[in-house]
Amino acid sequence: MLYGGAAGGGKSHLKRVAAIVWALEVPGLQIYLFRRTYPELLKNHMEGPSGFPVLLKELIETGWARINWSDLVISFKSGSKIFLCHCQYPKDVYKYQGAEMHVLMIDELTHWPREMYAFLRSRVRMAGLTVPEKYEGLFPRILNGSNPGGIGHNWVKAAWIDPQPALSVWRAAREDGGMLRQYIPARLADNPSIHDPEQYKAQLAGLGNPALVRAMEDGDWNIVAGGMFDDLWRPEVHVVEPFEIPRSWRIDRSLDWGSSKPFSAGWWAESDGTEATLRDGSRRSWSRGTLFQIMEHYGWNGQPNEGCRKLASEVAREVVAMEKEMPWGSRVRPGPADNAIFDETDGVCIARDFSRHGVTWTRSEKSPGSRKVGAEKIRGRLKASLKGPIEEPGLFVFQGCRHSIRTIPTLPRDDRDQDDVNSDAEDHAYDMWRYRIVSGGASAGSSSLPWG
Repeated sequence: MLYGGAAGGGKSHLKRVAAIVWALEVPGLQIYLFRRTYPELLKNHMEGPSGFPVLLKELIETGWARINWSDLVISFKSGSKIFLCHCQYPKDVYKYQGAEMHVLMIDELTHWPREMYAFLRSRVRMAGLTVPEKYEGLFPRILNGSNPGGIGHNWVKAAWIDPQPALSVWRAAREDGGMLRQYIPARLADNPSIHDPEQYKAQLAGLGNPALVRAMEDGDWNIVAGGMFDDLWRPEVHVVEPFEIPRSWRIDRSLDWGSSKPFSAGWWAESDGTEATLRDGSRRSWSRGTLFQIMEHYGWNGQPNEGCRKLASEVAREVVAMEKEMPWGSRVRPGPADNAIFDETDGVCIARDFSRHGVTWTRSEKSPGSRKVGAEKIRGRLKASLKGPIEEPGLFVFQGCRHSIRTIPTLPRDDRDQDDVNSDAEDHAYDMWRYRIVSGGASAGSSSLPWG
């Protein structure tokens, strides 16, 4: 279950109350409550007027509950326990390899990579524990809470928000855990402990960024609060219907390579100012240098930020087959790829494997600061596209490029460097964009190696 959405919706308070009630009513229940870091765990669950010490005050005084502060374990006379846990680093999940979690609770799930969540989920099991009749079929269980945003925004949205309408109960695929799932929207109005909701809304409005306000107040999962591009991205403007590419426009491709993580190949059309004929028969021109991503090939296994582990030679054959089917395929020129593909390790060179099948690439711009320059250039192009008529080179995406549309608008900023994208997020289509926009098209051709 995911209880998610607006800030101030009472998500953490719900977990504490549910944990206490279940611990009292189901003898022997083992509940594990997680935050990413130890300071967050203490501040969120052990301090303040609704923290565990205050909620448990009477039970502690009567001897029904006690808190072990050194181990952060709450024990009950019923034999139940609440374990307060943290996993700051991916390797930390292995501390819980032998745990039998009857209940798993995770705060701010979008702060977690999918792999860490999947491992903890695999510890959720229950053997030999008898539950009261009214709780039959309800344990073991998982209760997650989260606001939109963070490095895990895409996978959480794909796992809970997108598949079924809110409040529906449905079963996930076997390869994704096979458990029943439900998304319950959390809204500001759900929290009666906020004494002056209108004042709180005014405080949120003071954040300034309309996208950020919308995410915090309404729990809007279609934007990311404080993301790199959410203040500029407008799907009704930036996502366009495909049209016939004029013969004089340049067409090339760019690549961000990945195996365990997704690879992202994109085909680009660059306007030279010549008019194009749209689907409805009308004609339109764009400023010289305006870019359109016209097609994509995204190598994932169906799970956000997980690759399909194909060999470069396999992908090269797929690129060749795709270009044969494209009406403009014979016009495609080599474009920039991640420079790592040109490296040779133990006799293997990804660029050379591509080249053997007739697919070549140029080197991308990877000088110091190029990541920040790329983000700024993409922001500039998205902003230019919002103006009419467009005076500076803009940036648009054809409707079929679903992975660029899915991942790029929701990319979060790096917490340590607000001018860069968080590289732990699903940033592969973004990197493919960045290579093309920073390295350029026609000027990049001279930088290619003999095989790419």
